[in-house]
Amino acid sequence: RLEMSLRRRDVEQWMSHRRLPVELRRKVREAERYNWAATRGVNEEMLFENLPEDLQREIRRHLFKFVKKVRIFALMDDTILDAICERLRQKIYIKGSNVLSRGGLIEKMVFIVRGKMESKGENGIEVPLSEGDVCGEELLTWCLEHSSVNRDVKKIRIPGQRLLCNRQVRCLTNVEAFSLRAADLEEVTSLFSRFLRNPRVQGAIRYESPYWRSVAATRIQVAWRYRKKRLSRADTSQSACYLG
Repeated sequence: RLEMSLRRRDVEQWMSHRRLPVELRRKVREAERYNWAATRGVNEEMLFENLPEDLQREIRRHLFKFVKKVRIFALMDDTILDAICERLRQKIYIKGSNVLSRGGLIEKMVFIVRGKMESKGENGIEVPLSEGDVCGEELLTWCLEHSSVNRDVKKIRIPGQRLLCNRQVRCLTNVEAFSLRAADLEEVTSLFSRFLRNPRVQGAIRYESPYWRSVAATRIQVAWRYRKKRLSRADTSQSACYLG
C-alpha cells in the first residue's frame, strides 16, 4: 500500500509538472490502476535479469502457457517457443485504446491474456477477440514473405517495404496482453525460417487467424459480386440477340 501510495504521488506530481489536461490525467490514472492490479508494482524484466538462465526459461514457459492456445505456436517445438517467449513484453491497454489503427504501421503482434478487443475491417465486418486470440498476426507471414536468403544461409531484409494495417483493433475492456515487436519477430523468423515456412505452419497462420479469415471472406464476396455482374451481362447480351 505504501509503494502504491508513493507511486500515485509521483505520477500526480509528474502530471502537474507537465500540465496534462484533465482527460489525459484521467486516462493516466486508469492505466496506472490497472497496471498496478496486473503486476502489483513488480517489474518482471528486472526480476528475471537476476535469475539463472535455466530458471528464467522455466518461469517463462509457465507464464506463457497461453501461447500454445494459438494453433500457429502449438505446432512449434520448445526451442522456437523459448525464443519467442524470451522476447515477449507485457502490455497493459485501457478500455477504448487503439491497439492497431487503419492505415498505420503494424509493428507488433499482441497476445491477449485477459480482456476483450474488437477488430473492424475495411468492409465493416467486426471480429471479437478475447483471451487466447492474437492481433497483428499478419506480421509473421509478412516477415517471411518480404525477405530472402543469401548463399551463407543468412536472412536478408528487403528494404523500403513496410506493412500497413487495413483494420482497426480497439479495446472493449481493460486488456492485459503480451506483445512481440516486429524487430524481434524478424529475428525469430531469421533463426527458424525453415520451420516457419513449413506448409502446416503456413496453413495454421492462414486458416486459424481471425485476420486471414476476414480477408478470405472479403475476397470471396468480391469474386462473387464480379461473377454475378458477368452473368448478368451475359444474360443481357443473349436477350438482345434474341430480340434482334
